[in-house]
Amino acid sequence: MYQIVASDLDGTLLNPDHKIAPFTRDVLQRLAQKNINFVFATGRHHIDVAEIREKLAIPAYMITSNGARVHNCQGELVFQQNLSADVIRGVISLAKDDPALHIHMYRGDQWLLNNDNEQLKEFHDSFSYHLFDVNNPPVDDVAKVFFTRDDEDHEALVKWEQIFNAHFSDKANIAFSTPWCLEVMDAGVSKGHALQAVAEALGYKLADCIAFGDGMNDAEMLAMAGKGLVMGTSHEKVKLALPNNEVIGSNADEAVAHYLEQHLLTR
Repeated sequence: MYQIVASDLDGTLLNPDHKIAPFTRDVLQRLAQKNINFVFATGRHHIDVAEIREKLAIPAYMITSNGARVHNCQGELVFQQNLSADVIRGVISLAKDDPALHIHMYRGDQWLLNNDNEQLKEFHDSFSYHLFDVNNPPVDDVAKVFFTRDDEDHEALVKWEQIFNAHFSDKANIAFSTPWCLEVMDAGVSKGHALQAVAEALGYKLADCIAFGDGMNDAEMLAMAGKGLVMGTSHEKVKLALPNNEVIGSNADEAVAHYLEQHLLTR
């Protein structure tokens, strides 16, 4: 029996409307009743995830900003790894003149954005962004910088991935959380390494963990966990990176919850 369940949110645990569906809610609450530890492992901001956890009314660790922040079940920050000032200034300087890019930062308790974008608000219930100046970006307490486009053009973002890696591959972990969201964290930051720290804090090993995800930012976690499940709707890059991992259904069908009920709750 796995003692820790870790799951990504968007494209994995959340439905296509970016909500926890009723059956999933029921399964997560039943896991908690069986004292199986649950971990949110997401690129989202910890403020945003805390709202989801509160509505579910379950104890859960939160791995957020792709592993740059870890909060325990009491909401206390137990780990953080900030992006360096050089990388922050560097990626923003390179990208700021591309009018198609939205440049985001997670800094402390804030979500910062370089320009208004109403479309992004559908992903969040109450957590929202503040604008920042790309010519004078804040560089302290920054968990990650990330980039999106309204047209969700993956190949256009791949070009920026290549540019950023050419300049900062030794100083940053650069990965896609979704095909249309390119993220930049400090080198060594990953959901997998954060999950290892959570497992050790709870007295377990990675072999005791089962994990679910759909993005390239999940790849380390899915490879390092005792069992890593790939969503059927994942980008082909994810499946190619993890050819030996089991593939399950889609978030629209609540595949994570159905898997957990079948394999952890009926035994």
